[in-house]
Amino acid sequence: MVENGKKILIVEDEPEIANVLKMRLEANNYQILLAEDGVEGLNKARTEKPDLIVLDIRLPKLDGFKVSRMLKFDEKYAKIPIIMLTARVQQADVEQGMDAGANAYMTKPYKAEDLLAKIKELIGS
Repeated sequence: MVENGKKILIVEDEPEIANVLKMRLEANNYQILLAEDGVEGLNKARTEKPDLIVLDIRLPKLDGFKVSRMLKFDEKYAKIPIIMLTARVQQADVEQGMDAGANAYMTKPYKAEDLLAKIKELIGS
């Protein structure tokens, strides 16, 4: 683990996707925290205060829209950038994600370069 890297929380219930994301981001000197469901993601966001959150929408226990809304409407966590990374591509989903406070909305399958560029745009390297 890189001690001076920025901390990113990945909230993703599919282990394969979470692990690929984790390896890719660690290779770019980010510290990675993982959560498998919305409740765990919300709790880790509150306790660990990551620099950025990569958030799926379809999650067990609490969906990504609710997690984002709960963080963005709490002034202690409102400044944490959230990238929604999801298979949901409908315009209504994109609008709901942005209404829930997401800073970016990206769809799966995604290009790693695009995700890394968006992370750098939001928090730097």
